[in-house]
Amino acid sequence: MVRLNGQLYAHDFFGKSFPGLFILASMENSGQASALSVSQLNRQVKTLLEDGLARLWVEGEISNLVRPSSGHLYFRLKDESAQIAAAFFRNRQRGPTINFKNGDHVLAYGQVSIYEARGDYQLIVEQIEPAGEGVLKRRYDALKRKLADEGLFDEGRKQAVPKLPRRIGVITSPSGAAIRDILTILGRRFPAVPVVIYPSAVQGDAAAPELVAALQTAVRRDECNVLILTRGGGSLEDLWAFNDEQLARTIADSPIPVVSAVGHEIDFTIADFVADVRAPTPSGAAEMVVPDREEWLRALAALLARTARQGRRTLEDKGQALDWLNRRLIAGRPAARVQQSISQLAHLRQRLAAAGRRAISEPGHSLRAAARALDAVSPLATLDRGYAIVTDTASGTALLHARDVEPGDDIRARLADGELIATIREVIDADK
Repeated sequence: MVRLNGQLYAHDFFGKSFPGLFILASMENSGQASALSVSQLNRQVKTLLEDGLARLWVEGEISNLVRPSSGHLYFRLKDESAQIAAAFFRNRQRGPTINFKNGDHVLAYGQVSIYEARGDYQLIVEQIEPAGEGVLKRRYDALKRKLADEGLFDEGRKQAVPKLPRRIGVITSPSGAAIRDILTILGRRFPAVPVVIYPSAVQGDAAAPELVAALQTAVRRDECNVLILTRGGGSLEDLWAFNDEQLARTIADSPIPVVSAVGHEIDFTIADFVADVRAPTPSGAAEMVVPDREEWLRALAALLARTARQGRRTLEDKGQALDWLNRRLIAGRPAARVQQSISQLAHLRQRLAAAGRRAISEPGHSLRAAARALDAVSPLATLDRGYAIVTDTASGTALLHARDVEPGDDIRARLADGELIATIREVIDADK
């Protein structure tokens, strides 16, 4: 308060001055004519609050919730040490406001005011939402706008996924459902392509740094020519690691094409927008990065058939041409020249027949060679050569290193003609 011409005025309330707002009668004038009524005082305080404070967000817990027949909502917002009355009028309500209840942690947006009839200080709510999800949603929208403005989502900078990758990298939790779905689909569609798993947490505070590190490792090792970044579905909080700015920039900088397959089809993360390709589900990503083996074999068979037909047509055309030349030679040349031409014709016929046979047989050899190549890289063919696939009995994951098990652990060894269940007696280090 400041004194001006013998009267008191509000000053510097929330960083603003209101020299025209009369608050209290002159200290020198104590007569009744200079006094304010309660209504006048409350009205001026209301003006002071509404003019002095912009609309704002307030975070707190709902208590004393009342729902009268008018449809308005009255409650108190509180934290550990204070509380404020709040009113949410029916004409402002949008969405599922009936779901709010006592104890809910919310964000309320509105105007601070005063209920003049009782002199109660209160928040007039214009919008309300759950506190946790609301904050994350605003952070998500802000980062999405920022990266979009920088051009990280532009289609022109996205890389194409190879039609037949030499090796596929998967960045995910090695124990999650996503990796099981991906390996099942890849094994069914094109088992000849090997898969490298770069393990990482996919949920929680440690997930984003681990995802960044796994992606950087995959880029540094450069052993795959397509990467799948994936996890199963969940809430906004569950998927939050995939909305990390550093992860988004690492994806954008990756020289290896990245397929993002996070959550369900309705889930969208920042990683989805910045990745080279977005798949609706982990299974969808697996179907996207490899062709269908059966379709390839059918296409190869069709190519072989077309080659054979073309070879037959070529042989027939050349045969007709030789017949015509033979007739010309017989009709217009001396006998010696004719005999020479006949010999040449016979030689050419032999060469043409051999070429025709090669044109028909070589695609067949190529098809059989391709089939043998597919069979050679099949895990089952490896088993026929005396090898075994060893997995952990509890998790079902393949064992790649001796250090992954300890004495007493159960393992399952798949051979060509069956499986063995065994218990580890001793683990011997390779160096020994």
